[in-house]
Amino acid sequence: MFLRLLFVLLTALNIAVGAWLLLGQPYARGGLPAEPGVTELRLLSEMPATVPMVTPATAAPGGAPPSRNLSYSCVALGPFATPQDLRNARQALADQATRMRSRQEQASQTSGWWVYLPAAGSRAQALAVARQLSARNINDYFVVSSGDQPNTISLGLFKDPANARKRRDEVTAAGFSPRMTERSESVPEYWLDLVVADGGRFDWRSRVTASGIASHSTGCF
Repeated sequence: MFLRLLFVLLTALNIAVGAWLLLGQPYARGGLPAEPGVTELRLLSEMPATVPMVTPATAAPGGAPPSRNLSYSCVALGPFATPQDLRNARQALADQATRMRSRQEQASQTSGWWVYLPAAGSRAQALAVARQLSARNINDYFVVSSGDQPNTISLGLFKDPANARKRRDEVTAAGFSPRMTERSESVPEYWLDLVVADGGRFDWRSRVTASGIASHSTGCF
């Protein structure tokens, strides 16, 4: 009887210990072991507490300047006397400009100074004045018979205005009333327009060899 009671007590004790081991642990490692290379699953409550890492913010490098858009200026060079002079300048400044263009314009150029007596009322009157000039030892004249100023007496066309004034004064001293006007003609001029970056070193004078060239601002294109 005593042995049977002892057996029952031991059996109950084993059951109690087994129940405590099974139900009293926070996590029972059961089942098959995990395969190699596969991370074992755990409950979030089992994971150890970690302190979050905070990466301090880094300032942008102070040496890098902020980007900015370039500005440009437009310059006209000229006038060039010949197309070849224009081509030479364009080739010499090819690496100095962002854009270039060539253009031709017509310009009025002084061709000389004309000394003359105004047109008479008729051809006969003009010839009579011419004889008076000869009588006062004034030669080198010409009576215009056609064109837009017929019956005018030309006293000379001069390149130098000083020589033209001298001729006019000579005829005036002889008792006549000559006039002196500037004569002009239309001639082609050649220009080079360039777009250059502001702040750059645009030095055209050391590269352009043609004489009489100047620069000024012009409209951009």
